[in-house]
Amino acid sequence: MAPAAAAPGMCICVDCRWVDQCQAYHAVERQHGVPHLSGEPAFVPQQPQIHVQVIDLPQGQVGVEWDVRACGSFAADPGRWLRLCPDQALPT
Repeated sequence: MAPAAAAPGMCICVDCRWVDQCQAYHAVERQHGVPHLSGEPAFVPQQPQIHVQVIDLPQGQVGVEWDVRACGSFAADPGRWLRLCPDQALPT
């Protein structure tokens, strides 16, 4: 089975049933320097495809954006991240 894919420029994890238990999303959180949904996620996803993009920032700085764009373990659960973190802005 081919990995499920996201719309261009979007991380699919925010709408996945496994987001709070997933080791791939944990790695993305670490790269973004944000608090983890789980300290020790146990779920090992199949075929996660992490897209890394170098972006230009104001004042000549450079940033890096990390997104899971496809994953063989993706299980659709629209809005899961927002339900887990209702007082936070959806990560972009």
